[in-house]
Amino acid sequence: MSMTPFTGRVWKFGDNIDTDVLAPGLYMKSPMAELARHCLEAVEPRFAREVRPGDIVVGGRNFGMGSSREQAVMALRELGVAAVLAPTFAGIFYRNALNLGLLALVCPAAQEIPAGAQLTLDPAMASARTETGKTFACEPLPAHLLQMVAEGGLLPHLENKLRSQQVREARR
Repeated sequence: MSMTPFTGRVWKFGDNIDTDVLAPGLYMKSPMAELARHCLEAVEPRFAREVRPGDIVVGGRNFGMGSSREQAVMALRELGVAAVLAPTFAGIFYRNALNLGLLALVCPAAQEIPAGAQLTLDPAMASARTETGKTFACEPLPAHLLQMVAEGGLLPHLENKLRSQQVREARR
């Protein structure tokens, strides 16, 4: 994923969306594609069927609360969700999102973003703009975290770093 501006359709959810709604326990032993088909179905049955790659999830306060299951983030990524914006995130979900390469931005006024809007998100500038021109400020992520997300998360980022180091050492 590039950290250049991109546009996606907004899927809007309320406060306290928990990891069991994102990755229902009943499907935890299923392959990721099957688990993802049930992502958020308890609050929006159409979501997994109708979400498209590049779409953006806008949540309320405490998005991703509950257990530490990484599958909550993995299901969103499997469905092609490009980013999650929320006024606040549960700490473990937020770390899992960044570590697994899903852009998660704290956006205090996220709940003002209308469902279904075409939202242009500029990760480097930490801003989001609707097609009507209304702009929402998000908390900026440090450059190294944006780079890590762009590379697909912590493991791909570390693999790239190690590869670069090996190339530098081989040139000596």
